[in-house]
Amino acid sequence: MRLGRRTVDGRDRVACQACSYVHFRNPAVGAAAIVRDEYERLLLVRRASGRLKGLWSVPAGFVEYGEDIRDAAARELLEETGLEARIGAVAFVASNFHDPAKLTVGVWFHATVTGGRLQAGDDAAEARYFSLDHLPSLAFETDRELFTQLAK
Repeated sequence: MRLGRRTVDGRDRVACQACSYVHFRNPAVGAAAIVRDEYERLLLVRRASGRLKGLWSVPAGFVEYGEDIRDAAARELLEETGLEARIGAVAFVASNFHDPAKLTVGVWFHATVTGGRLQAGDDAAEARYFSLDHLPSLAFETDRELFTQLAK
């Protein structure tokens, strides 16, 4: 395979010069679980590391290859908060442009807690509930867009 660049579908793409292979740079898919408590507060996690350390977000992460997106939302919720949940309907979908090196598409699901004990885990420094009118500093603009939609 001899990789080079050529125009495909009106875009400059990495492609093999010897065959018809074209490398399409596709976005990664993220899954998030929206959990509310009995007071309708939203569960958020404070990021423990990375460039967004200290900022808050809805529990979320990337879908693994071969993993169902709803299973990914449940797995990420468990890893980050210690809570098990039933994943429900899609609440919000958005393209995330927060990382210039990697485009992601996020899918936020409503989730109902079915077990576990709330505790920060995995890459979360803290996990707790917030009301929509008292949100902390958020890591992602897309979470802010979600909360605006939920407030309507």
